[in-house]
Amino acid sequence: QVQLVESGGGLVQAGGSLRLPCAASGGTVSSYIMGWFRQAPGKEREFVAGIGWSAGSYADSVKGRFTISRDNAKNTVYLQMNSLKPEDTAVYYCAARSGVQITARSTWYDYWGQGTQVTVSS
Repeated sequence: QVQLVESGGGLVQAGGSLRLPCAASGGTVSSYIMGWFRQAPGKEREFVAGIGWSAGSYADSVKGRFTISRDNAKNTVYLQMNSLKPEDTAVYYCAARSGVQITARSTWYDYWGQGTQVTVSS
């Protein structure tokens, strides 16, 4: 059973950048569809980015600013966040699912990390 651990969160100024790694154990990230989700206080958890065998998929709100990638040798997926905005403030979660397609539906993912807090100040 795969376990996921996110890190790299913190406080950054608007316009800054942050890189979040998600390290997997008990499984291989190349065998799963991997996704990033975020949840702000009082809001529903929302899809941010996902990656499978091909190029990543992104929510409209982060296209052009965020990039998801996977390093199979390190068994780690990353979320590179650039041009950060205060509205990006949330707890960011790494997730994995067995399947063949990226999905934005959080309930379709089988494994979740503990989350890492990202706060963007203005």
